[in-house]
Amino acid sequence: MITTRDTLVTAEAAPRASLDPGGPAGVWSLTGEALVASDGDGPATVLVPSEAVRLIAVDLPLPTRAKRVVALPFAVEELIAEPIDSVHLALGVELSPRRYLVGVVRHDRMAEWVARLAVEGLDHAALVPDALALPVPAAGEWAVELGETRALVRAGDGTGFAIPAPLLRTAWEAAGRPRTIAYGTALPADMSDTADALPLDSLARRLLAPPLDLRQGIYAARRTGLPSFWRRIATVAVFGLLAHVVIAAIDTLALRGIADARAAETRALVASRAPGTSLPQDGLAVAVADLLPSPAAGGGANPFLPAATRLSGALAPLGARLSVRSMRMAGGSLIVDLDSSDPAFAGRVRTALSNGGVTASVVPIDGGVRITSPLA
Repeated sequence: MITTRDTLVTAEAAPRASLDPGGPAGVWSLTGEALVASDGDGPATVLVPSEAVRLIAVDLPLPTRAKRVVALPFAVEELIAEPIDSVHLALGVELSPRRYLVGVVRHDRMAEWVARLAVEGLDHAALVPDALALPVPAAGEWAVELGETRALVRAGDGTGFAIPAPLLRTAWEAAGRPRTIAYGTALPADMSDTADALPLDSLARRLLAPPLDLRQGIYAARRTGLPSFWRRIATVAVFGLLAHVVIAAIDTLALRGIADARAAETRALVASRAPGTSLPQDGLAVAVADLLPSPAAGGGANPFLPAATRLSGALAPLGARLSVRSMRMAGGSLIVDLDSSDPAFAGRVRTALSNGGVTASVVPIDGGVRITSPLA
């Protein structure tokens, strides 16, 4: 059953639009319990929780989408912690020249979402992480929609994430206190240039052309009731796609050859600069990166925010029960102290982290628990 905020309706009773002849139209939000009708206008779109989707910007300097799709697993493999075979990769819009928005979500989660939509008659709908419903701010800024238990953030590079509301300030400070633009609910005075929050356009207007649809590849949305003319067009398109697959396979072999040549050049360079250094056959990029000096405090990648995002996503089911005492980096780990007088709280935290796939130790401390999770 699909729910609205006030009533229960079936998918068949929901409003339809000419843009989506195969089923209900409008914008829906997928929560842990139900599909919530959020806006009755626009093409069928389902917003999914961004805690379950990692949004990253990836350089893909290739001329066609087919080639970018083939190269995508190689481009993101060292940017994510999960095995590449366990995740679904979805290619989004071009954020800047040759740099693209990419969504990473576990296969089991995608399968669960698609199955739920099929039951509700929404298997034709686009799947969009809810953080991407916020406008893109200027470079170096954050657009923030603060709710009672969670906050949505859209970064100036076009990516975004969701985080439990108690962790928003900590993540903001760890990111260098970027200028924030509040939508819907005002932020604390020291986090925003103004005490006022900007209004948002309707969800339907904001999602007419979503920057990323997770329904790609094996999870592509189904279209039903095609007339014979369009079936013929689809047949031609399939043959065209097969031709592109063959071309993409050839390109992949070429890319492998280029990669092998670059690896040989890298090994030669290391041998000349660091004689006697032994490099493994696999994991060359990681081994070479370990040889490089660590970035200075004022530059280089900040490992805090990705680690905090992973941790907050796993802790999201605990919701309002979270009370953060402190968060810091030490010895290559993210250390978070949570306040709680509940003796069973440590067990619930361990369960949430395990279910979220986050490696961490959880130990009781005076008045709460301490989480220690590797930054990498």
